[in-house]
Amino acid sequence: MTRRILTALALVCALAAPPLAADEDGPGPVVVRDPHYGEVLFHFYKGDYFSAIVRLSAAQEREQLTHHDDEAELLRGGLALSYGQHDEAHKIFRNLLDGNTAPEVRDRTWFFLAKIRYQRGFVDAAADALASIGDELPKDLEPERRMLQSQVYIEQERFDEAIELLDGWRGPAGWVDYARFNLGVALVRKGEFAEGANWLDRVGRLTDDRPEMLGLRDKANVALGYTWLQNEQPARARPILQRVRLNGPFSNKALLGVGWADSDRGNYRAALTPWTELSDRNLLDAAVQESLLAVPYALGKLDATRQAAARYEDAIVAFANEQQRIEDAIAGIESGEMINRLLENTAESEAIGWYWRLDAMPDATESRYLYLLMAGHRFQEALKNYRDVLELRNNLLEWKDKVSVFQAMIDTRKAGYTERLPRIEAGLEAADIDAIRARQAKLEARLNRIESERDLFALASKRERQLVEELDLAAEHPTFALSAPEVDDARRRLELMRGVLQWRAEKDFDARVWRQRKLLRETTRAIALAERARLAVDDTRINEPSRLVDFDHRVIQLSPRIDAKIADLELSLAAQRAYLHGLAIEALREQQRRLDTYTVQARFALAAVYDRATAARNDAESPEAAQ
Repeated sequence: MTRRILTALALVCALAAPPLAADEDGPGPVVVRDPHYGEVLFHFYKGDYFSAIVRLSAAQEREQLTHHDDEAELLRGGLALSYGQHDEAHKIFRNLLDGNTAPEVRDRTWFFLAKIRYQRGFVDAAADALASIGDELPKDLEPERRMLQSQVYIEQERFDEAIELLDGWRGPAGWVDYARFNLGVALVRKGEFAEGANWLDRVGRLTDDRPEMLGLRDKANVALGYTWLQNEQPARARPILQRVRLNGPFSNKALLGVGWADSDRGNYRAALTPWTELSDRNLLDAAVQESLLAVPYALGKLDATRQAAARYEDAIVAFANEQQRIEDAIAGIESGEMINRLLENTAESEAIGWYWRLDAMPDATESRYLYLLMAGHRFQEALKNYRDVLELRNNLLEWKDKVSVFQAMIDTRKAGYTERLPRIEAGLEAADIDAIRARQAKLEARLNRIESERDLFALASKRERQLVEELDLAAEHPTFALSAPEVDDARRRLELMRGVLQWRAEKDFDARVWRQRKLLRETTRAIALAERARLAVDDTRINEPSRLVDFDHRVIQLSPRIDAKIADLELSLAAQRAYLHGLAIEALREQQRRLDTYTVQARFALAAVYDRATAARNDAESPEAAQ
């Protein structure tokens, strides 16, 4: 696992952990208190990193992340780091540490700062940052912290501390194995072969069948095998190299090493088996190229002179053909189409920096050589940087097209303002809010009087008031002044009916008063809204022209600014394209130089074979031989 991949994983663990999936022993769910921060996280988790950083910067500028200042700044630092902006990320993290931040944010900040320093080669400064991490670092980051700490120890040649840190560690699967591999290689380079070989051997015996672990196991076995070869112990190297898979990224080098282990022990016939297998493989690999010389070398040692000469001649022809193919590939790169072909089939995505990778190689002459080149860190990072700049330029080109849309929107808004203003002013004149407020005050005073005097029928329905009036008129009829049983009975019925009406009015009076007061409150709110609307209209009428002019001015300024940025990015693209072409051509030239060396070796070896054959023939034909 490369350091870049580890760094990307750490960023994801630190910043992109699902906010609602809390670890049992870790912190609780993340509560988003500012909607704009939620929008930023939405784009971040969706993989739209450019949209996330744009919205984050805009929200910070408008001070819309008051509840998430530290977290938002840490996120911005991580995104800047993913763009490769180490200076900007360092400044962000440094500012966080200088401020009054929460302990967990400080620990994560120290962690990221340590990684930045280590990546840039400031090992001692990285060690200081790691030493500043407290007890609040999230558990998801602890494995990488330990890995980073061990790498710092190794760089500082503090091997005992690195061993103590790693030995017995039961971290997540894979992390310990990568750390042990790094430690083994470092010890071997220091000269402590036995200790380094012990660590490499432990990695070389892994039983994990995951692809990345199989690759690590093969890499450890190749490193250990060649360590024994360099220390002139071929007998120990051979079984180690035989652990490597026959079809894997390290199989060619392993086969070459197995052959040299047999050759160093004088068993040239055994060496022919792996070397012959290797010589039939893809000539792009340096191990395969070397095998084309190793096979005739072994044949020569076995006195198979004719076969050795034929093999050397075949090697010279193969090297010449490969040289021509490399020249064709260089011509294809110099035509300037290589980068376009590399990126033309990539999916549209805002995933940048660490998060993007090339999905497929184009069908082109130079592609067969770029497979090896793409395995190199420099070319991968350079291609990612080129792709990032290209995405930024394309984004600006889209915004350049949108400027005309903004201008049309402003023109439409101007026309709408001019058209609607007379109608709005006429509506404001017709709506006499002061008269409405005065009428509302009168209604409220009348309701107060009705409530205080308990005027039961003042709030009665129209039908109830009509019935009361009819009953009162009937009671004043001259007939009711007579004294007769029939009149007395009618009078009692009339009074009973009025009593029923009064009882009903009494029963509903409080509810009716409450409803009227509710209507009055709603009227008050409506008047207040109308007043605010009138103030807003007045503000619009006074300030809208200047705002439209300001918008117009800003939009007019956008075009030259965008054009200037696009021009800068075009220069960056040209420089990065030239850098990529230079890397690719230099890699191909390096292959040519290696092929030149092998060709010279093959010619000298072939000449030596011919010389030996001639000498043997002359010896056979000499008089002494005849006697």
